[in-house]
Amino acid sequence: MSTNALTCTAVSVDFDGFKAVNGVDLTLERGEVHFLIGPNGAGKTTLVDAITGLTKYAGSVVKDGVELRGRKVHHIARRGIGRTFQTAQVFEQLTVAQNLDIAAGAARPALSLLRRRTALPEHVVAVMDQIGLARHAQTPAGILAHGQKQWLEIGMLLVGDADVLLLDEPIAGMGQAERDTTGRLLHDIAQTRAVAVVEHDMDFMRAFASRVTVLHAGAVLATGSVDEVTNDPRVQEVYLGAAHEQETADAATA
Repeated sequence: MSTNALTCTAVSVDFDGFKAVNGVDLTLERGEVHFLIGPNGAGKTTLVDAITGLTKYAGSVVKDGVELRGRKVHHIARRGIGRTFQTAQVFEQLTVAQNLDIAAGAARPALSLLRRRTALPEHVVAVMDQIGLARHAQTPAGILAHGQKQWLEIGMLLVGDADVLLLDEPIAGMGQAERDTTGRLLHDIAQTRAVAVVEHDMDFMRAFASRVTVLHAGAVLATGSVDEVTNDPRVQEVYLGAAHEQETADAATA
């Protein structure tokens, strides 16, 4: 089976004449944690919105040989593309186990949803263990720590059989231990899936990226390994210097 899970070709998003995304070519492969970085307004989240059907675009997005442009959001999700947002989208009144079971139900036949559940499916239990929340199975999601909510949302994508995960700033608000745990989780997930991470944190990117694409003014500025991208003079000029200054300012005010 090809490692190529999703390919964007000449994707462009136009908002009343403003090119938020401008001719982006991007390939996401199974086995990689692919980071999307760039200044604010570079088009990172808009590109994810286009891939997942939330924004109209020109160009082509193909997953496993199937063209996705023009398909509805729920059809794209059923094709195995899942995304998270900066604020975790979980059912806070329900337990961890219930959140995962509901998410898994989206892939179950309609009649099976009517049957009384006597136990969690094995793959749901396995995912709960993978995201480190097995001992919190009966904990309401609303009282989980911030990082745990993010892991639960990722788990909800996994039990729903997503094999392309698009994660928007998954470590925002996390402490160092949670960030490290998240990075290891993403690498574990990427063993069999494609993972793309929209991120501003350069230390996290350097530690966990398999491949990096830099967006600037809606277009691809550079793509390559961490070393290739961080040593690119164009990237240093338009982004890395500003990112370092922002990280320094954030540290000073922390």
